[in-house]
Amino acid sequence: MAEESTQSIVIHAPPEKIMAVIADFAAYPEWAKAVRSTEVLVTKPDGQAEQVRFVLDAGVVKDEYVLSYDWAPDGLVVRWELVKGQMQKGQRGSYTLRPTDGATEVTYSLWVDLAIPIIGLFRRKAEKMIMDTALKELKRRVERAG
Repeated sequence: MAEESTQSIVIHAPPEKIMAVIADFAAYPEWAKAVRSTEVLVTKPDGQAEQVRFVLDAGVVKDEYVLSYDWAPDGLVVRWELVKGQMQKGQRGSYTLRPTDGATEVTYSLWVDLAIPIIGLFRRKAEKMIMDTALKELKRRVERAG
């Protein structure tokens, strides 16, 4: 099985504020440039999203897919897996938050298996670009919210 790509960024905010932005799927189209729409399909008894549908438009890459989420009780980790997709056969990812002095280190891990064949090197480069963009957009959203 292919390895996950991993990338980290420091966000100047407490973990609960960052996780609140991550969990607010309805707001993704406002700050995540490629996300055109989201819809929470299933919620857990505590109100957290369990399954979410995404519609992406990143220029040449357009996709619609559903992810299943698993939220850690400590509020520091969220993991997801692909339930169904058009361009993807598989996706696994996570955000792990680690409090530091007055900030939080956010680590994003991602593994994607596309329905179309792609050379591993190009797949890893695409994953890294996706993660870099997602982390920078998340940082901007959280830090602007003040």
